[in-house]
Amino acid sequence: MGKSLLDKVWESHKVRTLPNGKDQVFIGLHLIHEVTSPQAFQMIRERGWKVMFPQNTFATVDHIVPTKNQVRPFADGLAEEMMQALEKNTKDFGVKMFDFSTKKQGIVHVIGPEMGLTKPGMTIACGDSHTSTHGAFGSLAFGIGTTQIRDLLATQTLALSKPKLRRVSVKGKLGKGVYAKDVILAIIRKLGVNGGIGYCYEFGGEVIDRMTMEERLTICNMAIEGGARIGYINPDKTTFEYLKGRELSPKDADFDKAVSWWTAIASDSDAKYDDTVELNGSEIEPMVTWGINPGQAVHVTENLPNPDSLAANDRETAKEAYAHMSLNPGKPIKGTPINVAFIGSCTNSRISDLREAAKVVKGKKVAAGVRAMVVPGSQQVDQVAQKEGLDKIFTEAGFEWRNAGCSMCLAMNPDKLSGREISASSSNRNFKGRQGSATGRTLLMSPAMVAAAAINGKITDVREML
Repeated sequence: MGKSLLDKVWESHKVRTLPNGKDQVFIGLHLIHEVTSPQAFQMIRERGWKVMFPQNTFATVDHIVPTKNQVRPFADGLAEEMMQALEKNTKDFGVKMFDFSTKKQGIVHVIGPEMGLTKPGMTIACGDSHTSTHGAFGSLAFGIGTTQIRDLLATQTLALSKPKLRRVSVKGKLGKGVYAKDVILAIIRKLGVNGGIGYCYEFGGEVIDRMTMEERLTICNMAIEGGARIGYINPDKTTFEYLKGRELSPKDADFDKAVSWWTAIASDSDAKYDDTVELNGSEIEPMVTWGINPGQAVHVTENLPNPDSLAANDRETAKEAYAHMSLNPGKPIKGTPINVAFIGSCTNSRISDLREAAKVVKGKKVAAGVRAMVVPGSQQVDQVAQKEGLDKIFTEAGFEWRNAGCSMCLAMNPDKLSGREISASSSNRNFKGRQGSATGRTLLMSPAMVAAAAINGKITDVREML
């Protein structure tokens, strides 16, 4: 019986099995940001410890940074305090930091891949649940809590339980106007937001194989929304071509040597899986969430489900969602009016996302009464977008063009919903209060679908505009 990538990478990073049954696992790359790291650094300071391998840890700022006015000190005192803490901690402990001055700052899960920090066969951890994003390269990447950040800084290892493995295959071919965001929302709708608990997801099939790296990053980013802490895609020629020439990728002969190893760590054709699931990509349409978790989603052409038609354990959540969202079962999601359009987040703020949205927006105007913004995922994405004139396409249409950051995805910054506003969002979570207002409402969809909603002032089938 062959081995999966999960087997191979886990075994190559396992130090030993601990008395409690967990494995002590070496972590090759540790990514940190300003929100979850200050307490961890304080804990190692109090104990007189050092960061064991500072060269394996990289920092950036993204969660609390304002995207409109980034003049220091920040207007938000707590944000400025967190910023100063990260600056001091990285300097004192010898950790590389990508701040505004480097022109490489951005959302942690955007800058890791674009600089070549993220590579196949790695173990990667970060104090952020969407660390699963990096699995797009064939790495085992997962979010951790503050005490685990402390342990990782001090030992470069973590105590972990190896998950089971589910193969999620998407066969066939996607139709026009259907994107990676639609695929992952369809997967989560099928398997549920708790379906992946205890599992690692291996994504594959013809649809996944044909995706670009940026599309694959979107898929793995939301593995956590389906309950899977880890999600990955086997590395292939697409992966290697993306990494070639990146700033922190291996060079010349070292790159060729790396490709040989990266190829070898992919799952064997006869690898064993604990479970397998298959979807038909040709049946997936543009998706829109209607509720308060990412699994509550429908095709844009569908009507909202009747709670009684759902599985017993989903009915109460559906009723709660309808009450919060002020939507009605049996009604179409298409045509739902919006107040805010947000294109950004670690799910969909890369250059390809902005290009697709710009195709929809070009030559048009944002609907009256809609507040629309585009927030590039990194300073480098911003630079490329401006070079291509994408910023002008959006601003001429009536969008705000912001600086890089997490922005309205989680609203730990000035970008928030107000009151009962309803948002068309390319982000990853539609939980109550997620976008900054306890009564605000979030509809998740692809960047192109957000663009279509912004132009029309309501949920629109983007295929009608392509």
